[in-house]
This record gives sequence, C-alpha cells and structure tokens, in this order.
Amino acid sequence: MKYMLLIHVNPAVMATLTDEERSAIGDAHGEFIKTIQESGEMIGTQALGDPAESTVVSAAGGVPVVTDGPFSEAKEVMGGYYLVDVASKERAIEIAKAIPDLKHDGLTSMEVRPVVFSAGTDL
Repeated sequence: MKYMLLIHVNPAVMATLTDEERSAIGDAHGEFIKTIQESGEMIGTQALGDPAESTVVSAAGGVPVVTDGPFSEAKEVMGGYYLVDVASKERAIEIAKAIPDLKHDGLTSMEVRPVVFSAGTDL
C-alpha cells in the first residue's frame, strides 16, 4: 500500500542550524533515499521551497481569490514528502522514523498518511 510521509518542518529551528548541520541533513537524506530505493519501496520525493514564496488560492463568494503567503499561520510548515509503497502501515512508520531530520529536536515531525487515490499522466 502507498503511504505519503509528510515532512512538517519548524523554520525557527531550521534557522538555528549551522551550514554544516544543514549540509549533513542533506547528505543523510541522500543516504536515506538510496536505502529505500534499494529496498524497492520508494516511489518519489519532493522538497518544498520557503513558505514565504507560497501563493494561496481560495474561494470567496464562489470566486477564486489569490493571496500571498503560506496557507495558514503555523509553527510548522510543509517541508516536503516521500511517497513509498510498503507492505504495511508499520513499515511506513518505520521508514518515517528513519528520516534524518528527526535527529534534531523540534525540527521536524512526520505525518504518515495512506494514499487512497493517485493518478499520473498515464490516465
């Protein structure tokens, strides 16, 4: 079954990390990706840009309205995701627990959510 491992990042904690610590996290993600590619469980991953560059499209009176900024004021923001295909929810949680960011207190929390529908360009 497919699971989305949603990465919620606290930008305030990220700002306290040194360049070396951020680089180490990036390197660790490279190793993490290699591990779940070799196990055949990885479908894809994406990292998202700074929330300050977000644009929100919502509805007001049935009309789409475009505003700047992240979707909501929050301590943590969506930082990216991994999409995996695994045998069980327990395995998805095990993979989420291996996300390198979790070695830094308060930097990241992971949300593990089953995928109930997906489509690509092949439809």
